[in-house]
Amino acid sequence: MIDKYKKYNPEFKAIICNNIKNFRKEKGMRLMDLAEILDISPEYLKRIESPNDEKKNCSLSLLYKISIILDKKLDDFLIDNRNS
Repeated sequence: MIDKYKKYNPEFKAIICNNIKNFRKEKGMRLMDLAEILDISPEYLKRIESPNDEKKNCSLSLLYKISIILDKKLDDFLIDNRNS
């Protein structure tokens, strides 16, 4: 039997958080600017970008909006670039 979850990375949330922050910086956007475009508070976006905040999750619809603004594909946010 094939293990359905053998590629599951339990750190996927930290990877997404890190990528949101890095892609935003690559685009030259301040956190406040992205938050304003998304119509969310800067504090909320800061918590989303923080991999250590276990209580704050990013919805799929918000991640989709972020991907459009930052000109990234959704799957780009799942690539682990933390050690490169």
